[in-house]
Amino acid sequence: MTTKNPFGKRWPMPVLLAALSCTFVSCAVGPDYKRPELATPGAFKSATDAEKPQPVIVAEWWTLFNDPALTKLATETIAANQDIKAAIARVDQSRAALRSANGSFFPSLNIDATARRSGNVNGTSSSYSLPLDLSYEVDVWGRLRRQYEYYKNTEQASAADLALVRLTAVADVAQAYFTIRFYDSEISVYRQALDLYRKQLDLTETKHRAGLALPTDLLQAKTQVNTATNQLIEVRRSRAKQEHAIAILLGRPPSDYFLVQAPAETEIPVIPAGLPLNLLSRRPDVFEAEHRLAAANAQIGMAKANFFPTFSLIGSAGFQSSNTNNLLDWEKRVWSFGPSLNLPIFQGGRLSAALAQARARYEELVATYRTSVLGAFRDVEDQLSDLHLLAEKAKSLDDTLVSAREYSRLTQLQYKQGLTNYLQVIDANQTLLNNELSAAQAQAQRLSATVLLIKALGGGWEGLPPPTKP
Repeated sequence: MTTKNPFGKRWPMPVLLAALSCTFVSCAVGPDYKRPELATPGAFKSATDAEKPQPVIVAEWWTLFNDPALTKLATETIAANQDIKAAIARVDQSRAALRSANGSFFPSLNIDATARRSGNVNGTSSSYSLPLDLSYEVDVWGRLRRQYEYYKNTEQASAADLALVRLTAVADVAQAYFTIRFYDSEISVYRQALDLYRKQLDLTETKHRAGLALPTDLLQAKTQVNTATNQLIEVRRSRAKQEHAIAILLGRPPSDYFLVQAPAETEIPVIPAGLPLNLLSRRPDVFEAEHRLAAANAQIGMAKANFFPTFSLIGSAGFQSSNTNNLLDWEKRVWSFGPSLNLPIFQGGRLSAALAQARARYEELVATYRTSVLGAFRDVEDQLSDLHLLAEKAKSLDDTLVSAREYSRLTQLQYKQGLTNYLQVIDANQTLLNNELSAAQAQAQRLSATVLLIKALGGGWEGLPPPTKP
């Protein structure tokens, strides 16, 4: 049985069937990807019973804090952060490369029109051709499929990288926001302390004029006011720098952003940690590392395929004439069709070196992947233990703060009555100030640790499918 081509000739049907069968029976050389074996703990040792259930972290995880200002910052960060925009561009690049790799499975058609003028001792002549050239590589050894597998995993890795960049940017802005709220609490504490110190200075000046206080008491009172003033200035400096950092995260110049001072009243949500095994799909950095590994595995197959011959089908059909007036006449048609074989014979060790390089790259990324998984486990354990210990610290500081306030009140009363000296007043003031600052800092640390725990758990990101065979 034969089939007729558009130009009137007949091709043997067995030739076509043989070409098509090559595509269907071909195999992909090289190893299929398999996730490396990992020692995964059954549970996080730092998790309490309330933290062991599977976490349900919404995509907009920042809303768990019930802070409208934080929600606004997170939304603006996702829309305008320049690192996120760069990551989106990288995803677009990898998707374009994937589409290009997919195009390798289809025949290539090109028009190669030529016009030539040549001459010899007998005279000159002209030649015109208008062919449609076809070429198609039969993927017998799976080189094209391994190539597609490589670009597919690279695209998946870039998508995970985008999720990681987005998660990191929002986590950074949340931590910067909580740090500013801590500075706001410090500013409030220092202003209250200064108000108290100035009243004590006025009282000491009155007692000094009446001969009831020593000159050293007056100097100590003035020094305490000045010291607190200087500390307040330093806190305001730190707050300004943190505000500038938020502006950059928002993709705005620092001079164009200002965050109104407000007390820290953000809630601290309880975040269940779930099982360690779930981190392999929830953490975008772990997911990215695995897909980079799968892409490297595909490169081994691509390097192996280069040792085998390349089969292609090449055809050309069109018109050829020595005169443009009759170039498109049916009688001027020409065609050609046939297989092509490219067999590597001697490459000077280049193919072997490329295969060795691909295998070494794979082994490197196996180690990188395992390190990413171990780092993920550590991040969760770190933040869980931090949250537990910081909660204990906050409770202890609350109790200490009650005592410090009473100590300060009684000392001031005794000083007014002349029952104690000003050194004890200074000690009481400093004790109260330190404990108020420590309490505010503990609250900020608990909020920051909660953000880091959410980040360690993947931040509500829904992982993409794991690497599969081509």
